[in-house]
Amino acid sequence: MAYRLCSCSCSLTPDHHFFINSLSPPPLLKPTPFPRTPSLQHFNFPLSPHQRTSLQIGPVSVQDPVLRQTHEPDSEKPKSYVWVNPKSPRAAQLRERSYDARYAYLVSIAESLNSCNPDEKDVYSVLDALDDKIVEQDAVVVLNSMSNPETAPFVLKYFQERIKTIREEVILYNVTFKVFRKCRDLDRAEKLFGEMVRRGVKPDNITFSAIISCARRSSLPEKAVEWYEKMPAYGCQPDDIHHAVIIDAYGQTGNIDMALSLYDRARAKRWRLDALTFATLIKIYGMSGNFEGCLNVYEEMKAIRVKPNLTVYNSLLDAMGRAKRPWQAKSIYEEMIINGFKPSWATHAALLRAFSKVRYADDGLRVYREMKRKGMELNVTLYNTVLAMFADVGYVDEAVEVFEDMKRSGTCKPDSRTFSSLMTVYSCSGKVSEAEALFDEMLAAGFEPSIFILTSLVQCYGKAKSTDDVVRTFNWILVLDLTPDERFCCCLLNVVAHTPAEELGKLISCLEKANAKLGYVVKLLVDGGNGEEQILMRETHELLNSVGPDVRRPYCNSLIEICVNLNMLERACELFDLGLRLELYANVQSKSPVLWSLNLKSLSHGAAVTALHVWMNDLSKVLESGEELPSLLGISTGHGKHRYPDSSLAEVLESRLKELNAPFHESPDKVGWFTTTKVAAKSWLESRRSR
Repeated sequence: MAYRLCSCSCSLTPDHHFFINSLSPPPLLKPTPFPRTPSLQHFNFPLSPHQRTSLQIGPVSVQDPVLRQTHEPDSEKPKSYVWVNPKSPRAAQLRERSYDARYAYLVSIAESLNSCNPDEKDVYSVLDALDDKIVEQDAVVVLNSMSNPETAPFVLKYFQERIKTIREEVILYNVTFKVFRKCRDLDRAEKLFGEMVRRGVKPDNITFSAIISCARRSSLPEKAVEWYEKMPAYGCQPDDIHHAVIIDAYGQTGNIDMALSLYDRARAKRWRLDALTFATLIKIYGMSGNFEGCLNVYEEMKAIRVKPNLTVYNSLLDAMGRAKRPWQAKSIYEEMIINGFKPSWATHAALLRAFSKVRYADDGLRVYREMKRKGMELNVTLYNTVLAMFADVGYVDEAVEVFEDMKRSGTCKPDSRTFSSLMTVYSCSGKVSEAEALFDEMLAAGFEPSIFILTSLVQCYGKAKSTDDVVRTFNWILVLDLTPDERFCCCLLNVVAHTPAEELGKLISCLEKANAKLGYVVKLLVDGGNGEEQILMRETHELLNSVGPDVRRPYCNSLIEICVNLNMLERACELFDLGLRLELYANVQSKSPVLWSLNLKSLSHGAAVTALHVWMNDLSKVLESGEELPSLLGISTGHGKHRYPDSSLAEVLESRLKELNAPFHESPDKVGWFTTTKVAAKSWLESRRSR
């Protein structure tokens, strides 16, 4: 195998981009591939990792791309080649004199500098091993190969003192800034910048790119913005690369308008954006509630062939959790796995939040147990998120499991929200002894009883039909000087709705103390005669308008429930009609050419029974008027997700339909639906009218 020796010479180029974009010196040898000669591999194969690191201080990517440039000799100079036998002594001599050997030696010097003591004497003793003919390119290679921010300033100082002619001193500063960027040492970068300015060295765009990237990698977006906005003061105008990278920083600092404005420019001018910037844009759109914007950014990212990284996927998962779109979160997670990414703690946390928000309890439980299996530690917020989900759906055993895991973790202690969620689990299940034990444990942990906890305790006693304990707890609230809020009054009203008639007086007295208007309405409802309907409706109307929107429908539900339990169905219908007029209930009845339906999904049991009664009466009126019924009639109860021991709405409805001997039967192919045909419904309505 032969080698050709190029007779042209090359000198150190004054173009600073040469130093930034290429570590390899202009080659003196132009070899034909000869794999058996290791010392010449530098010309034929990729550099080793520490050699091929780019000196480009590019702000676009967290991991800079390797930019390799080939130095082209002056085209005007003639090229002549001499064949040299690679096995001859002369070939060995040429190899020893090539810059390839010099380069490897400089890299070894850099490695020694990385491990030596960070003081001038030790650094200088390492560098003194270099010969006296040090050139600017040597300094660039050594500094670029370094990763010790403590010794780098001494190395820079050494070269500034030893190199006789430095054409562009800013280059040496820039490559030193890159060392700080590697190590995320913004303090030293800022200190060096001050020294640079004091020495009269003018910074360039690459200087600012290095410092901005350093701030970015150090998770200091405010500093990145600060250095970006300093550029004009030093005669440097931000270019497209700077604009692109700063989108991420503006987004993280909360300057959403500037970030989105720059992103619009980026799309129009086709700037090069990195995955981290897209991740920040997804977060921006997610925080603002523009979830379609999140997906659009993701699609635009893929369209321009920027590969998503784990941060992008985690940002998307978080956004889909906020959007309450667990199915899309699942799809994104599957795509992430297919693309070879390993889920991180943040991935699992985002999935857990996404599933918990919409009460996908089984999916959430799988993610939780996967985190535990992998030894991932949950924080208090995540534990509480899981517990709140289990409280909503009645996963009692699973909630206790999470609570015990939290106490055993050694890193998290239950807080007031933790106790509140588990208390809700016990109260909705009517587990009095467990609720009381938890209450004592909470007090022992140093937490004062809150109105939220005592509300759950009242609910628990109400479930257990322990009226005296409800009254005792209410009196304790007054002793503690706690103010019963609307949630408490709503809970107490719900307890009243399910209390036997002979014990109602005890609880109505509590209601009157908690909310005089509410107590008065309930008393009218229970004790009022037939002549007081107008007063009752007026007072109820005023009551519902005086409370917050979150409790209006629960108040109305409970008042209707009281009427149903006391067999005052007509009065319940009047209250239901008031709820319709106040728009507390919507889309209860719907009609299409082929189906008339009753939607009970959002109603309480008593309100659902009342709505059914109203619908049956409306159907009877339709039949009397001669109007034709559709071919199919249906009732939807939905399918509840909780496991609490209460009867489900579907069970309550089925029982009521059997009492009425109505021809509605559970649909085999539609969960939560009861349907009948026109013929069966008409026959039943006619027989009902005759009775």
